[in-house]
Amino acid sequence: MEELLALMIGVGLAAACGFRIFVPILGLSLAANTGHVELSDSFLWLGEPTAAAALAIATCLEIGAYYIPWLDNLLDTAASPCAVVAGVIATGAMTTDMSPLMMWSTAVIAGGGTSAFFQFGSTITRQISTLTTGGLGNPVIATAELGGSIVMTVLAILFPVLAMAALLVLAVLTFRAFGRWRAKKAQAQVTAGTLA
Repeated sequence: MEELLALMIGVGLAAACGFRIFVPILGLSLAANTGHVELSDSFLWLGEPTAAAALAIATCLEIGAYYIPWLDNLLDTAASPCAVVAGVIATGAMTTDMSPLMMWSTAVIAGGGTSAFFQFGSTITRQISTLTTGGLGNPVIATAELGGSIVMTVLAILFPVLAMAALLVLAVLTFRAFGRWRAKKAQAQVTAGTLA
């Protein structure tokens, strides 16, 4: 049961990495520093105060950068692979009672896959916002992503079962929104083809 809860925490943090890379890793570091979570041996460094300080600085820089109109879309390009790595780290750090092969397999598949899914949704949302509002709506998107990352981080650490339920709801909403967006895009192409 402990392994399952630890995995839920890791996957919840990985999802939060899809919104912001450093917020969930900072949350994990703070939780480890205060004794709320136990880290696997390979990730004990996250429980050091110096790691928490460095992550706090990185978090502040990341948050601020997403409010600069042209930089937010550029960051999304770099953030996609970084979010996957952060998701792997978050999940791997929580898998304490697994063999190294099982830990890394789980971290890459569950953690990396989850963070990639939510990072993809975040990137698409920002691109749609940029196209429809000329970037004026992007600060609203950045605030929602930051809020989502903070809430998911807190839920994953304190209430992992609730975090998993929230993840399922978010996944369903993301799939539905993406489906509607694709349908509108296809309809616009059909309409444009008819008018030509």
